[in-house]
Amino acid sequence: MASRLRSVALFGLSLAVVVPLVLPLAAQPGVTKQDADRCQGKFGRITGFASAPKARASANGSSASQTTQLTDAELNSYLHFHLKEQVPAGVVDPTLNALGDGRVRGAATIDLDAVRTQKQRGWTDPMSYMTGKLPLTASGLLITQNGVGRFQLESAEISGISIPKSLVQELLSFYSKSAENPSGISMDDPFELPARIKEIRVGKGEAMV
Repeated sequence: MASRLRSVALFGLSLAVVVPLVLPLAAQPGVTKQDADRCQGKFGRITGFASAPKARASANGSSASQTTQLTDAELNSYLHFHLKEQVPAGVVDPTLNALGDGRVRGAATIDLDAVRTQKQRGWTDPMSYMTGKLPLTASGLLITQNGVGRFQLESAEISGISIPKSLVQELLSFYSKSAENPSGISMDDPFELPARIKEIRVGKGEAMV
């Protein structure tokens, strides 16, 4: 579960949202250890329910289900206090926000030099002109059904300047790659939801899992 949550967090921070972040995440209003622990407890209940015997069923014989609410404050606190060491070098202050009607935003301050220098760049490549550590924000639609999720990018910016989907994908691929997945995450690929989660309903400031 932790490794999958890490992937979801990385996916969100490169695909989604923020205000330019210049202060440490712990200094931001609403980020607390209490919310982080509460979120961790909720994840524990989700995984515990998923691993319970399939014999647990509702009165009509169908599979039993439960719904868990996760707030922005809880999830961002969890990212800071419990997943901070799993965020890759070059990514600072990741945040996720639920905007409502299935839409999400994510953001982080990104080290663009690490990405820019990984290959030769032509003068038409926007990465040729982006240097240093700058805030990335992005938003889009999260669609989940029958245990499978997809993300549709709607907009993305670096320091308030709109960037194309291809650049977002390059950043996402670079910062989500691993020994098991050297190409990183593709934002167009559907992904399996962890812990037998069937769907995630995104409201304003919260998500129902």
